Order: sequence, then structure tokens, then C-alpha cells
Amino acid sequence: MATNLTLDQMKQLVRSHFDDFVNKRNAAVIHKNMTPDFYDHDGPASKPTDAKGDEQMMTAMYKSMPDLHLTIEDMIAEGNKVVCRNIWRWTDSTSGKKMQFHGFVLWRFEGDKIAERWATVTPPAEGASWTTVLGDNSGEKPAAAR
Repeated sequence: MATNLTLDQMKQLVRSHFDDFVNKRNAAVIHKNMTPDFYDHDGPASKPTDAKGDEQMMTAMYKSMPDLHLTIEDMIAEGNKVVCRNIWRWTDSTSGKKMQFHGFVLWRFEGDKIAERWATVTPPAEGASWTTVLGDNSGEKPAAAR
């Protein structure tokens, strides 16, 4: 089935989904935004899952990363797909260090909902640019940019 959404509408749904699902800690929103047979090719532990599996993963992340925040850096839409590049940031509860990982997510739409997801992420690392992004203006650059 094709999507009935415009490219801008698909991009807005992805933005809203990430904001609700990650930043506002509303794991149940996945049932509103995904098709009943939603399939995540790269779910928890890089194993395929459905909406319930993704909901359980996010609930666990909320507990272990209470200040978790996602920022969308880039987004492109074509046909019935949206791809975005994101940065996930949080404070490690054990060490107090600012952490982050980067990822690319591809979403495929059917009708007015998301039907499939593919993702690639980097391993978590110390977030050298965390304070700069949040407005510290310390000018600290990520290790790769030094």
C-alpha cells in the first residue's frame, strides 16, 4: 500500500514521533504512529521486533537514561520513505559523564502511518559536544574535530 501523505507530512510525523517517543517519554505513542503490523528490522539488540518490542525498549531506556534527548540533525523524504540523522544524548547514571550516539533511521510509510524501520547507530561514546549543543558555548569540539 502506498502512503497518502505528502513528503512534508511524512517528515512532520517522524519529527513528532521522535519528540513524543523519546523526548517526552511517551512510549505508547508508537501504537498511534505505526501500522498494526509495524516491523522494526533493527530493534533492541539489533533484532527485528514489532511496536510492542520498541515500546518495551524505550520504557527501559527512560529508566536508565532519565535525561535522554534526541536531536534530528538532517531529514530527507522521497516516495514513501523518510531518512533522518539523529544524535541521542544522556548522562550516564553511574559515571555522571555526558554520553551520546549517532544514528540514521529509515522509515517506510503505508497510508498515514509508519510500517517499517531500519536503523544504524554508532556505539555510545562520551559526548564532547553535549554542552555546546545545549548552549554552554564553551567551544569544545568533538574529539574527531580536534
